[in-house]
Amino acid sequence: MIETVTEDLPTAHSADGKPARVLVTGATGYVGGRLVRELLAHGYRVRVLVRDARRLQDYPWRDEVEVIEGDGANPDALNLALTGIDIAYYLLHALMVQKNFEQLEEQLAETFGRIAKNNGVRRIIYLGGIAAPGDVLSPHMSARAKTGELLRSSGVPTIELRAGVVIGSGSASFEMLRHLTERLPIMVTPKWLKNRIQPIAIRDVLRYLVGSATIDESVNQDFDIGGPDVFTYMEMMQIYAEVAGLRRRIIIPLPVLTPKLASGWIGLVTPVPVTLAKRLVASLKHEVVARDDEIRKLVPDSPTGLTDFRKAVSLALTRIKELDVETRWSSAQTPETHSEPLPTDPDWAGGSLFEDVRRYVSTDSVEEVWARVEAIGGANGYSTATWAWELRGLMDRMVGGVGLRRGRRDPNQLREGEALDFWRVEKISRPNLLRLRAEMKLPGLAWLEFRVESQASGETLVTQRALYHPHGLFGHLYWWAVFPMHGIVFPSMAKKMAGSGAKKV
Repeated sequence: MIETVTEDLPTAHSADGKPARVLVTGATGYVGGRLVRELLAHGYRVRVLVRDARRLQDYPWRDEVEVIEGDGANPDALNLALTGIDIAYYLLHALMVQKNFEQLEEQLAETFGRIAKNNGVRRIIYLGGIAAPGDVLSPHMSARAKTGELLRSSGVPTIELRAGVVIGSGSASFEMLRHLTERLPIMVTPKWLKNRIQPIAIRDVLRYLVGSATIDESVNQDFDIGGPDVFTYMEMMQIYAEVAGLRRRIIIPLPVLTPKLASGWIGLVTPVPVTLAKRLVASLKHEVVARDDEIRKLVPDSPTGLTDFRKAVSLALTRIKELDVETRWSSAQTPETHSEPLPTDPDWAGGSLFEDVRRYVSTDSVEEVWARVEAIGGANGYSTATWAWELRGLMDRMVGGVGLRRGRRDPNQLREGEALDFWRVEKISRPNLLRLRAEMKLPGLAWLEFRVESQASGETLVTQRALYHPHGLFGHLYWWAVFPMHGIVFPSMAKKMAGSGAKKV
């Protein structure tokens, strides 16, 4: 069952008594994609404005919304999108634009507000960022604050929600935190990482966004939103390490590490794009703490209260911690919590997962191929490169692991949950799926999976996947250290399963 975090909140209605007509801009973004799902669960009639409608094809709610294709900077597209709308969610930004992004953000906000006013929109809801009064803001945060001012002065009552670091798998801020902490047990950081930050879980952000739809239209105001905890960025890294089961990190602040140097370093160490990293880093130069909690008087906390930082991190890591690879990484289904990654999130989101995939088409029947798959390991071996697995088993025993000495219970059949060499049979669904979880000593989590599927041509498709989730820096180093062996081990194993006449696809 998909989690919803706003079911106890009321729903806004149009003049006709039906749930309000809502426009979501930025629907293909991190927050927008999750917000649409929540609004639909409330019964809202949702329209989305996107530059390229093809980008929506992987969203599970695609057929439940009205789609307007066009650029948010185009007045004609905005006019079409805002016609007949009661509530508009403004989630547009130019964060990845290289030049003149401040001017572009101002133009976007001014145009949107003017056209929303002309179309009789009753409420604009905008998600911005916390900006401390009196601070000399970074260009990114200055543009965010200016956007809020322009929308509030448009003549359409506007709720501006100002958030700090949003915690959830796929959030750029969280991914930066995740990758820095996981990959660097020792790091040199800017001294301003000692500044205080009030993170907020994505589930609470969504609650405030949905709840703002029913705030009285006389309210035209900005509100800071934050979670229940206040930490320094360094404290957040240490807590992340604790929740993720990593050793305590050694962090050395240096006053000479400028934002420019820091963002370049982050771009090198993490998969977060350099332009995005630069603007995120610049926004952390000042304390990011909510001025007050006035928003909680208008949008009440959920029955379980605000989500603390440890729980938010734990939710974001749930799938890997439960070893639920199929749903967490390869399924096109919607995640069960907002903190988990969507298949449509950027490819640098969701944490590190290395994957080796081999596919072969066999002329043998599904049953013949499956018999070979289920007989893997033990005295039957793995492939023509069984010697490589034997070497890995020997290495495992040398560091206190089980090696290959457990073998197989039966030469031809497996049972779910039983041991197989240094694997555990995690899932078996005859004659289509076998997934093995590694129990060898290694700095991470690993799986080996085989899928056997009948094709319309009468042939059989065999898909072999090796997956590895590294644990810290040594986990990453391990993957690249053994990578040269993959070209020897994995192709021959997949080909053996598919049979002698198989063709690679």
